[in-house]
Amino acid sequence: MFPALETELKQKILPDPYEDFMYHHLQYYGYFKAQRGSLPNSATHQHVWKNNNPRYLLSGSLGKRDDLILDPLQKEKRLYSLMLSSPLLKSRQLLHDEFGKVNLRLREPRGLFAFFSGSGPLQAPRWPVECEVIKENIHHIEWVPPQPEHFYQPTGSEKIPEIVGEEGGTVVYQLDSVPTEDSYFTRSRVGGKRGVIKELAVTLQGPEDNTLLFESRFESGNLQKAVRVDTYTYELTLRTDLYTRKHTQWFYFRVQNTRKDATYRFTIVNLLKPKSLYTVGMKPLFYSQLDAKTHSIGWRREGDEIKYYRNNSDDGQQPLYCLTWTIQFPHDQDTCFFAHFYPYTYTDLQCYLLSVTNNPVQSQFCKLRTLCQSLAGNTVYLLTITNPARTPQEAAAKKAVVLSARVHPGESNGSWIMKGFLDFILSKSPDAQLLRDTFIFKVVPMLNPDGVIVGNYRCSLAGRDLNRHYKTILKESFPCVWHTRNMIKRLLEEREVLLYCDFHGHSRKNNIFLYGCNNNDRKFWLHERVFPLMLSRNAPDKVSKKVQFSFHSCNFKVQKCKEGTGRVVMWRMGILNSYTMESTFGGSTLGNKRDTHFTTEDLKSLGYHVCDTLLDFCDPDRTKFMQCLAELKALLQQEIHKKFKDTDLEGSWSDISLSDIESSSASQVQNIDTSGSDSSLSDGLPVHLLNIANELNQKKKKMYKKKKRKPLQSRKQRNIQYQKNKLMQESELTEEAPVRALCCLLLPGKLSENVFYLFQSQANGRDRGTSLDPSEMTTLMLTKNKERMQELQHKVIQRLYLVCTEREARICSIMLSEEKHKLQPRASSRYEAKLVQKQIPCHKERPHGHSGIPILAHIHLPVGSLGHATRALPRCVLG
Repeated sequence: MFPALETELKQKILPDPYEDFMYHHLQYYGYFKAQRGSLPNSATHQHVWKNNNPRYLLSGSLGKRDDLILDPLQKEKRLYSLMLSSPLLKSRQLLHDEFGKVNLRLREPRGLFAFFSGSGPLQAPRWPVECEVIKENIHHIEWVPPQPEHFYQPTGSEKIPEIVGEEGGTVVYQLDSVPTEDSYFTRSRVGGKRGVIKELAVTLQGPEDNTLLFESRFESGNLQKAVRVDTYTYELTLRTDLYTRKHTQWFYFRVQNTRKDATYRFTIVNLLKPKSLYTVGMKPLFYSQLDAKTHSIGWRREGDEIKYYRNNSDDGQQPLYCLTWTIQFPHDQDTCFFAHFYPYTYTDLQCYLLSVTNNPVQSQFCKLRTLCQSLAGNTVYLLTITNPARTPQEAAAKKAVVLSARVHPGESNGSWIMKGFLDFILSKSPDAQLLRDTFIFKVVPMLNPDGVIVGNYRCSLAGRDLNRHYKTILKESFPCVWHTRNMIKRLLEEREVLLYCDFHGHSRKNNIFLYGCNNNDRKFWLHERVFPLMLSRNAPDKVSKKVQFSFHSCNFKVQKCKEGTGRVVMWRMGILNSYTMESTFGGSTLGNKRDTHFTTEDLKSLGYHVCDTLLDFCDPDRTKFMQCLAELKALLQQEIHKKFKDTDLEGSWSDISLSDIESSSASQVQNIDTSGSDSSLSDGLPVHLLNIANELNQKKKKMYKKKKRKPLQSRKQRNIQYQKNKLMQESELTEEAPVRALCCLLLPGKLSENVFYLFQSQANGRDRGTSLDPSEMTTLMLTKNKERMQELQHKVIQRLYLVCTEREARICSIMLSEEKHKLQPRASSRYEAKLVQKQIPCHKERPHGHSGIPILAHIHLPVGSLGHATRALPRCVLG
């Protein structure tokens, strides 16, 4: 098995194998000419190799006693173990436990990992090269308020500040260049734009200067401009999603140089949504670094005189809306942050995943992979969570569950729900172990890392909403959703996918709810609603009984504008239970938690409830499942009777389409738009691909215009087609060629064409019933009977007088009476009439003084081209 160890060693001291190889390799190519003894640390390596050589160990341990001689198989095992004990021969591809023993399996391929290292740094986020990024690391502590944070109660007397803009104020912060839809993403780098970071905030004039210093050039930050209107009043402009002119909703920025007890007013002037939860009491989030350091207080809801209203000073292109609020900072010279919702950045995710990979227990059943690289080169992570199966049959029987979040980067709610789910499923809880034994979980915790990093609300760096492009074939433009769909497609080929759920946030509705897809199969009628109903039963907290999930806000209608969403695409791929989980930016309006904001703990607890509901949903005892199904049928019957009060539905109510009553039943619960997800329509292809797409569409149109190839025919079919074509050619020649030939015989040059045209058109409205008969013309040309020829000539001359002028007819009759003119026609093809050239007699032999003119030649005349002839006959030819 190891022949090198069976031969006698010629040297007492052997060099390090790798060192010996490199010595010969470099010496062969002329790069190294030193002696072997001059190699660095050669004596040390030789000593180690000598002391750990398996050959020497065998000789020393076994000696020469016959009773210690091993059989060949045992000897090979002994040699193998001794080789592995040598530190120089230990393979990096074999796994070793903490005691140095070999775990007989290969290490996972490195290319599938995000290269986390417990001692090394995290993968630095990559930014578009247009973005300036400050070097400071922004970090916030997690904190749960001890008391519920109630909604703001509008009084009706809230002030609506007038928007004055730059003309009436002073710009104290403004980003230099923001990529819009006129440009597109080209490349990225760690740290963003090269060069020195500019100071965008104003320079303070002294300790008494109370101007706020703004900053948003950090991870997930979003603020484009700040204008100081008054001492404590500021107008703020949000940055749109990069490479677009839309989607201003998410904000996250820092302020410094604060003053205690002064009432500040902030007004965001360029929001785009006409409806918002700020109109029903939602407050912005506030964070104080001094409070976090001294009192361990994190993000909390703050703000007074909150008003959401339309901006009357818009530019006319699209209506803009404003959000205004007042606040008093708790400390002087504090560093504070404002945000639309609890931030969860790409670095936060990496820190969490690093802790999982460094955990010796969790890393055994949680495998971290790289799903793909985003447009900017940031890693999209994929977690595979399951307990190792005891048998291949047990592994194959496991069903799969697919979860994803942050396809919309500004909806950080999804990351907090995902964090709660991962905390539970990776725990030592018996329920978590049972779930890992039963299912294979595929988790994509952050689908759009580029958008999260730059502070977008909905789009990726392609400038498009990824949740409208799950059907895309543009792998390079939308790699995150393309690879996610491809991963699920391959997973469906291996096993059944029980559930797919994508975590989102909602800015217009309170509570937490699901969007699903109605099933048209009568066998599984209403089955897609069982999981949401179970979740609504499990969602109330076991201690405080606080309701978090609202089943009545769920909607299962599949709209045409949502065909590109992950929920609908996965449903059409065959996943019956395909959902979008929407968690509000605000809070709850139900139960004991009515009119209070959600915290991160509330969202994380929902992740636990998802796991708990999965156990009930897949319980071998189907009692709960059937009870929920019966309850759903009763609820649906009630909704149908409410809508069709005057209709007799006895015995036929179950045949009514669920989509017909979907929107009405939901709108009866809440008078808020329930038309589906809080999403926009697809904007189409990325900007840099629009021109390419137009070219491809034009090529496709040209391809469709091309004639289709005729199918192959047998010899018999080709012969029949040939006979038909030949008969058609003969019939056409019989009708037109003789007439044209006679005209060419009678009249010289262009006059023949004119006369032939006159025969066909019957001479400008003259007697139209006296056209030449083709059969008579053919007889005139082919007959040999002189008497018959004279009769026909006389008849033709008579008709010539009817269609031609007197002088023209007289010339034709003279030519017809000439005995030397004999017609010899031959039709060689459909478009050709060949005539024998004849010469008219000279002036002496001809009456009327005509000179000799060649009137016949090989003439190629397409059939049907008679309209090119001129009606007026040339008088100069007639003399």
